[in-house]
Order: sequence, then C-alpha cells, then structure tokens
Amino acid sequence: MKKIIVFVFLILICQGILHAQTEPAFWKDIVAFKKKDTAQSIPSHPILFIGSSSFTKWVDVNTYFPGYPILNRGFGGSTLVDVIRYAYDIILPYKPRQVVIYCGENDLATPDSIQASEVLRRVKTLFWIIRTNLPDATIDYVSIKPSPVRAGIQGKVREANKEIKAFLHSQKNTAFIDIYDAMLDTKGQMREQLYLGDRLHMKPEGYAIWKKIMQPYLELPGKIN
Repeated sequence: MKKIIVFVFLILICQGILHAQTEPAFWKDIVAFKKKDTAQSIPSHPILFIGSSSFTKWVDVNTYFPGYPILNRGFGGSTLVDVIRYAYDIILPYKPRQVVIYCGENDLATPDSIQASEVLRRVKTLFWIIRTNLPDATIDYVSIKPSPVRAGIQGKVREANKEIKAFLHSQKNTAFIDIYDAMLDTKGQMREQLYLGDRLHMKPEGYAIWKKIMQPYLELPGKIN
C-alpha cells in the first residue's frame, strides 16, 4: 500500500511539473483578473485599458479620469501576441464601449528583434478580433512611448507608430493617440525625469502627460454602444 501511495504521489508531482511547463505565459495574470471579476463590481460597458506594463503600473488611473468607467486589464511584460492570445478572456467578455490599447513596445524590444511591419501585423490582428466581435466599440491605440533604456530601438518605434497611425486612420470609430513627441524636450531628446530608475516605466509626471492627451479621446460615461 505504501508503494502505491508513493507511486500515485510521484505521478501527481510529475503532472504538476508538466502543467507548469505547459502553462501559457501570463496565465496567472489572467486568472487573477477573473478572480477580481467575481470579487468586485465591474462597470457596465467599461472603457477597457489593455496592454503592457505602462498600463499595469497605472494603478491609480481612475483618479486621473474621475467619472469615467475605466477598467484596467494591462499585464506587465506582455506583447501584442499575448494580448491577442487572451482577447477572449479579458477583452470581449466585458463588452466594452471603448478599448484603449498600449502594447507593442515589448514586441520591438524582444531578443528576436522583430521589425515595425510585424508589430503592425499584430496590431491589425488584435484590431480585427475586437472589431469583428464588438462592431460598435471604439478602438484607440496609444502610441509607443520613447523609453530612455530602449534608445537603440527608437527608429523602429517611430516607424511602427507611423504605420499603425496610417492603418487606424483608414478605419472607422478608432483613433491613434500620439503621446510620443509630448514626452520629448524642446530639442527632441527623451526626458529622463519622467521615468523611474529603470528608465522604462513612468513617474506620475509621465502619466500626467498621458492624461492631458488621452482625455479628449475617452467616451463620455453616458454613451453606451
């Protein structure tokens, strides 16, 4: 009997290891969101913020936009591929009136060094998933920001922003929210004082710039698509 118990225990351990090895990236973040959804009231037809850590770390975003039904579902470190993977988990179920995306910076900074054209392709994929399933939702994309620690990829960042902007301008009920130049100084240089010590994530001063530029694009609370 002891041998059988030990054998079963070893099988369970192996299954746990296998599960950990095959678990998709960021799945724990998605599970955490689902738990939040059952523990707190979710706004009806929210303005959904989705994307990577620049949204994840904007933990007090609702204080920047009082009265707006914002639901933040950014998860740090994510690429557009990750957001696409979980679109049916953390975008579509909320039936948002508006989806605001900040993602693509991590894509360009990955070791395999993809180009702007691939980021555009990924943006289009995400866009059409949302548009097909939520035809009345407004879809906005916040431009990839200038991050001092990633100075070496700014050529690709600018090109990606340019291509994404052109695509979105060809679509209805969408907008490209350009925050890039506003985060530069008068000489066109990145402003180190806007960033934390990692030179990637922003201080409140950076988010204040985003608020000023983004607010005119946000849907008024009374509008329901």
